[in-house]
Amino acid sequence: MQLVVARIGRAHGIKGEVTVEVRTDEPERRLGPGAVLTTEPASAGPLTIESGRVHSGRLLLRFEGVGDRTAAEALRNTLLIAEVDPEELPEDPEEFYDHQLIDLDVVTTDSTQVGRVSEISHLPYQDLLVVRRPDGGEVMIPFVAEVVPEIDLEAQRAVIDPPPGLLDEADAEIASGVKDESS
Repeated sequence: MQLVVARIGRAHGIKGEVTVEVRTDEPERRLGPGAVLTTEPASAGPLTIESGRVHSGRLLLRFEGVGDRTAAEALRNTLLIAEVDPEELPEDPEEFYDHQLIDLDVVTTDSTQVGRVSEISHLPYQDLLVVRRPDGGEVMIPFVAEVVPEIDLEAQRAVIDPPPGLLDEADAEIASGVKDESS
């Protein structure tokens, strides 16, 4: 199984280092020297990490064969992908790999069917569950404990407690006391 562990950012300096947006809670394990990572797009890799360091709160990596700024800049926005044993689970029981969340049924706390998780969107400040609705639409659910209080992998479902307006505009109007006069 493959796990996206980082996205390459801009080049840093002139010797081939790049900044990376880390997408794993185990960067020391997945992004250490000697790690060989496949890439998306595949034509950019595979890449072997030569060295890594933290500079001003950002992880910088250098890859074998990438020796200058031009070569480093050519890797910008490339996803770094690690091979992971499908039976391997995160150490923290409150953490999940994307493959564990994809295809979970999504229901509200009162068991109302919302849809099914179709993908995970990794943003700088929080992750989003992209949920395909039964009508074919999509809704993005912030993957935070206040909104997603329960993930039940055995039952293959995610329970959400959506704030007003997240799933239905009418809910937002009721919660705010404002009715849309244009309809």
